[in-house]
Amino acid sequence: MRRDSRLSRMLHVLIHMDRFGGAMTSDMIARMLDTNPVVVRRTMAGLRDAGYVRSEKGHGGGWVIIRPLSEITFLDIHNALGNPSIFAMGVAVEHPECLVEQAVNAALGSSFDAAEKLLLERFASVTLADLAADVDQRWPTEPDGKWTGPGSIFDHHPKSNDPE
Repeated sequence: MRRDSRLSRMLHVLIHMDRFGGAMTSDMIARMLDTNPVVVRRTMAGLRDAGYVRSEKGHGGGWVIIRPLSEITFLDIHNALGNPSIFAMGVAVEHPECLVEQAVNAALGSSFDAAEKLLLERFASVTLADLAADVDQRWPTEPDGKWTGPGSIFDHHPKSNDPE
């Protein structure tokens, strides 16, 4: 079963957007994520509708983050993505009349519910500013907060994502 990595990918994108310091086109983001720009636009639309980014049209346009990272939590982005399922695992419902299946589902269901509640509480307590601080410790920056190096957002991504 394929994992839903949209939360991870959008957290990644939002940190880049903040550090990039300007509008990022869907094409730029798509190259960074090795995906299609249409997928980027569809996903970013949920973040736009939730008030975290906006799209700017015309020359120099693209996606811009519009809220401070300190005001955005992992839970906010999870919710903006449509509250994707936390777990790939679930309970079986092939034989709902079976007493064993009922007992197994009750035990697993309460465990899944407790784990999801704990994870969502954690998501609510971690901001993108917390994530950015961790990134900044890993990545040298200039005094103005911009990342050092050749200046490309693609520098730390595999060559297949390089825009050239």
